[in-house]
Amino acid sequence: VARSSRATSTKTMAATILVVDDDASVRELLKLHLDAAGYEVQVAADAIAAGYLVLRSAPDLIICDVNMPHMNGFEFISVLKADTSIPAIPVIFLTTFEEGDQRGKELGVVGYLTKPIRADRLLALVARHVPGGAHPIG
Repeated sequence: VARSSRATSTKTMAATILVVDDDASVRELLKLHLDAAGYEVQVAADAIAAGYLVLRSAPDLIICDVNMPHMNGFEFISVLKADTSIPAIPVIFLTTFEEGDQRGKELGVVGYLTKPIRADRLLALVARHVPGGAHPIG
């Protein structure tokens, strides 16, 4: 019994982060860094798959690429913000440069990460907005 309650308390302490990027290598890199820091991580290849994950169980934070096929990051976050049944979720955009900064601010984006992504910047920005992670040594 103690073992299962310990697992439950561990799970409730770690924030759940949804990574949305059409580039599989970026998704895996972010998952690797975030898993190692102690976060629960979900990944989606596009806004459609991400939308299903959010509706099933809203994450504590979304890290979303701006440039994706079908629906870009701005459109995806705009749709989420318009749905009042979804709680407010902090969003960090991934980008090759700080594109659309004003549009991001209007959507309540909490930060930008430029590609290539540095693990220290990623984890520092995530830690400012959700609990449960541990900073790597070094």
